[in-house]
Amino acid sequence: MRVDDALRSFADATAAAATQQYPEASPQVTFEAPRRPEFGDFASNVAFSLAKVARRSPQEVAKLLAAEALRNAPELAEVFQEIEPVAGFINLRLAPKVWHEELSRILSDDENFGRTPPHGSRVSLEFGSANPTGPLVVVQGRSMSIGATLANAMRFCGYEVFVEWIINDAGGQLDALGRSVYARYRQSFDPGFPLPENGYPGEYLIPIALRIRERDGQRWVGAAETEWLPYFSTAGRDELVAEQRQTARRFGVEYDHWQSERELHESGQVTEGIEHLRKLGLTYEADGALFFRAMQFGDDKDRVLLRSDGRPTYFCMDVAYHYQKLKANDRVVDILGPDHHGYIERIKGISAALGYPGRLDVIIAQQVALMRGNEQVAMSKRAGEIVTLDEILDEVGVDAARFFFIMLAVESPLTFDLQLAVEKDSENPVYYVQYSHARIASVLRNALAGDVAAARSASFEPLAHPAELSLIRRLAEFPNVVRGVVERLAPHRLARYARDVASEFHQFYTECKILTGEREVRLARLALCLAAKSVLARTLSLAGVSAPDSM
Repeated sequence: MRVDDALRSFADATAAAATQQYPEASPQVTFEAPRRPEFGDFASNVAFSLAKVARRSPQEVAKLLAAEALRNAPELAEVFQEIEPVAGFINLRLAPKVWHEELSRILSDDENFGRTPPHGSRVSLEFGSANPTGPLVVVQGRSMSIGATLANAMRFCGYEVFVEWIINDAGGQLDALGRSVYARYRQSFDPGFPLPENGYPGEYLIPIALRIRERDGQRWVGAAETEWLPYFSTAGRDELVAEQRQTARRFGVEYDHWQSERELHESGQVTEGIEHLRKLGLTYEADGALFFRAMQFGDDKDRVLLRSDGRPTYFCMDVAYHYQKLKANDRVVDILGPDHHGYIERIKGISAALGYPGRLDVIIAQQVALMRGNEQVAMSKRAGEIVTLDEILDEVGVDAARFFFIMLAVESPLTFDLQLAVEKDSENPVYYVQYSHARIASVLRNALAGDVAAARSASFEPLAHPAELSLIRRLAEFPNVVRGVVERLAPHRLARYARDVASEFHQFYTECKILTGEREVRLARLALCLAAKSVLARTLSLAGVSAPDSM
């Protein structure tokens, strides 16, 4: 019997016992993992919900329910090693044979353990999107790690995921970029040429300007701004977006589409979004501008769609962009940067207004503080006032960056210790997890010829040590962990789970000699190693981290 079936059997028997004793009650029997392993594998607090109806203490109710459940379903005694009422909870410890069946399932399913077949639900996932005015920085690294991990987990859970990057290339910032690149171009002839006010002073624009000089010579020196500005804005955007794509690819993140905001306007999709709101009666004109009735959907004020001169606002682009995504997908997820808190209710209001309430989720990837030991990292070697994502990857590598960026909940600010990320000891979480995988691989390499193959069909009955059963129990959690990542948009659960599996394996490795002289025990423990290696590799893969066989 599988774990889920065992718990369902106990829940049914307990609910029946509760109904017999307290006909007026309708109890929900749920389970959670106890905080301390000595309390068992699972615990139910159903007695607390019945104590008031029963007019008895939760502990008395728990004792009664446990006894009645066993009396009505005596087969539970074969499935559960312990059913013990403690402080009002009913603590459950499954029989080893149930965990052995879970181990068998993990081994037989192998890389498909926990995977859900495609079910046709479509998800649009947008993350990382940076202005096309500079290199990717650390906060984008966090957003990209979160988004890519969610995309992997969603696909693993059977969703069809479409990953997008929005290029914000239709606003005044692109003109500021063009003027900044032009200034660097002019400085290549005249070092005293001034940078524009409110421009981009980073030296990363100098190579772009020099390539334009090499290509065009002095062509633009005497040209009017109306001639050179579109050229330099587009050239700067194209080169910076190309660099951003290269960095994303280096980071192991692939996008299905890089959506230009300018293209949304040129294609007529912005007009389509506006007209849809008009038809719904959700717009009005005032002072020559067109407004969206945003206050009807929880916003603090109505929002301008078209300015009095006819130019669309950034909010108008959001309407058009999300209208297209909401029409085509069952779920839309936006991962925004830490300066977008005010956008959450506003964007959700768009979803409701367009006729798709509850279909849009918005999460904020909070700020990242860089440390090197006890020293805060404030400056970049190459870009002056910013720390680029490429610099982080140069220093710590992709694996450490991907893992560190998802270690904390999305809504929590993250401190990234660059020094810790390169340490080769158990204090470094990514090293600790990867070392566990490498240690398992080493055990399997050192096993006797033929033992590893034989382990898959061996009897698991010798696995009765608490460390063995605890490791199996942890491995069996994998499907629920991945589902929780998707349902709660919480990739940090995957990083925490990887560390938990590594910890459980190290405990097992310490307390149970694997390559023992007793063949039945040796084969059973090798089978457990194979299962741990498979689950750990899958967990790391979903997080975009490699699983090395040696370190």
